[in-house]
Amino acid sequence: MTEGPELTTERLLLRRWRESDRAPFAAMNADPAVMEHFVNPLSEADSDAFVDRMEAGFERDGFGLWAVEVRETGDFIGLTGLSPVGFDAPFVPAVEVGWRLAHHAWGRGYAPEAARAALTFAFETVGLTEVVSFTAPVNERSQSVMRKIGMRRDPDGDFDHPRVPEGHPIRWHVLWRITVDDWRTA
Repeated sequence: MTEGPELTTERLLLRRWRESDRAPFAAMNADPAVMEHFVNPLSEADSDAFVDRMEAGFERDGFGLWAVEVRETGDFIGLTGLSPVGFDAPFVPAVEVGWRLAHHAWGRGYAPEAARAALTFAFETVGLTEVVSFTAPVNERSQSVMRKIGMRRDPDGDFDHPRVPEGHPIRWHVLWRITVDDWRTA
């Protein structure tokens, strides 16, 4: 894996992926609590393929979903970053800010801290004018992070996620947005 943009916060390092991240990432993606609001937990092979896609995104776009580690300990705790939305929806083209943290890292404010760093990169370095995020309505934890980082709910943009099977309880998603102007005033 290669070097690339790294972001630091008071407590976190957002960095490119390392081979040593694959095992804890696979364990995290197999955890039913972490994957509660996804269609399925991921197999180790699917998790590894996800890492490969994230790394390819950095090469293609110059940004992506960073591996997140706690600076004080060096512990890998998940991912946070930016990803072009890769499916058809009324709000596309768009770039999403997203996160997924290991269960043991929940409740410490890491997700909003890392997401704010990703938004700073999106608006100051990449030059984006808007970033979106979305989740199933029952995922209150993620919506709480969206509120904390200054995003606004766009009820008119709510949608059926095309990568979630019809009839699945999380197919309906709520859309959140933040513009560069919102971010500057937050």
